[in-house]
Amino acid sequence: MPDTLAAARKSRGDSIAEHLEEAVINGTIPAGARLDEASIALQFGVSRTPVREALHILCGRGLAEREPYKGVVVTPISPERIDEMFEAMAELEATCGRLASHRMTMRERAELEGLHRRMNALADEGDLDGYHELNTQFHSLLFQGSHNSDLIAAAQTLRLKLASFRRFQLKDRGRVGRSCLEHQQIVDAILDQDAKAAENALRRHLVSAAQEVLVRRQRQDDEAVAKNSL
Repeated sequence: MPDTLAAARKSRGDSIAEHLEEAVINGTIPAGARLDEASIALQFGVSRTPVREALHILCGRGLAEREPYKGVVVTPISPERIDEMFEAMAELEATCGRLASHRMTMRERAELEGLHRRMNALADEGDLDGYHELNTQFHSLLFQGSHNSDLIAAAQTLRLKLASFRRFQLKDRGRVGRSCLEHQQIVDAILDQDAKAAENALRRHLVSAAQEVLVRRQRQDDEAVAKNSL
């Protein structure tokens, strides 16, 4: 029973974190805003425990920070900062892809191809949440395929920090369709054991994701300005 309760609390904490992350990224909760535990608990109809877990997740991903006498405050996220994080992720994933193209076992290659097929089916069905979940597995499998423990650890750490941004850009069906095409290029390069093609395909994939995040944020900023000027 205690394990079941802990799992339920964790699930609520994750769910609250996802809602807060999206609100921070799209500007609904502005930089500098204080994330008050009591208010958030009331908003979601939960105790403070899952709210604390959610705020811990946000702080760990750099979307908020704890300040003395203020509590948890939303951190500014500039387009330049988003560019930097995606640039670093692109280089890490490109290196993983280059190594994975020769180091992946036959079983790992088959798993990657099968995962890609399942993601295409989810994209066709419009299941964006399901697609995001398998997308995380897809990229993690590429990390593991490098068979370099230090590189895997670095890639997973940065991926966690970018998780909310990557989820944000996969909220659009058009972007998910493009993501499928980009994944096909990655899978083809891995199956062909073409190191350079795998490296380039992953780098382009991350650049494309970064552009989507920046364009969507700018569009939402422009819409907010237009709305406020009415």
